[in-house]
Amino acid sequence: MRKNYFILILMIFLLFLTTGFASMAQQTELNIGTASMGGAYYPMGQALGNVISKYVDGITAVPVVTGGSAENPRLVSFGDVDFAITNGDLAYFAHRGEQNYDRAYEFSTVIPLHPSLLHIVTLADSTINSFSDIVGKRAGVGTAGGGSISFVNALVEEYGISIDDFTPSFLSYADQFTQLGDRNLDICFMLAGYPAAAATQIAATHDIKFIELEEEHMSNLLEKYPYYTRIVVPKEVYGTEEDVIAIGVPNVFIVRNDLDEEIIYQATKAIIEHLDEVAEAYSTANQIDPSMAEDLVVPFHPGAERYLKEAGFLE
Repeated sequence: MRKNYFILILMIFLLFLTTGFASMAQQTELNIGTASMGGAYYPMGQALGNVISKYVDGITAVPVVTGGSAENPRLVSFGDVDFAITNGDLAYFAHRGEQNYDRAYEFSTVIPLHPSLLHIVTLADSTINSFSDIVGKRAGVGTAGGGSISFVNALVEEYGISIDDFTPSFLSYADQFTQLGDRNLDICFMLAGYPAAAATQIAATHDIKFIELEEEHMSNLLEKYPYYTRIVVPKEVYGTEEDVIAIGVPNVFIVRNDLDEEIIYQATKAIIEHLDEVAEAYSTANQIDPSMAEDLVVPFHPGAERYLKEAGFLE
């Protein structure tokens, strides 16, 4: 009797073990290309991956460290990662094979993510009140090859001046805002999501002001560069007297073209319908606005497009 009981217990154990392994075998792991561990992309990728893993049957989505937004479109195109996060302008350039991309890379859009805006910041008592006032001044423009300098170049062209008309300093955001506080720089440019730590820190110790673009120049830039967008930063973010109107670019979630349509449909549905959970894991996700899908210029994956149209975010 004891022997039979032992055999029954063993059979039940083996059944559970086999079922567990079968369940694991049915899981497909998809990687999400982000950036460095200390950046904004990694926690966003982690939050997106958690929701996809939770609500899409058979899929586990995990963030992986990459070289960041410039590299990610290439990684997706090559199949080194399945999903990735990148800037909307870099996605545009990579898809068309322009700027620093040697050819057109193949990938699709899933959804718009949080925006990155061009912070144009100076001290409150500065004589700079317009971008045109930058002539003869010392400007922090971010690191060489970073996202800020491409915006600065676009502004220089729009305002009819030259980068030789001022002194650019290629510094990290933290360093350039320190230099601004010490009055070694006159103005800083920073492409980042909000609230950005460097801007928050200087706002806590100095009176600052944001330089907004005149409406004529803003409209010209938005018309000329389809990947740019107008961003309103609530006055509570940096303690400004009024909301700040800034130019920026949406970050986007991209994906391999060859991934199954139904998987991407379910992944898109999971993210959009559980944005509260994404934001609970990473607060910047509160800024994700699915209605911005209409403004994106890289074609959507068929699965994402199907869901976004059903949900009314695309025509």
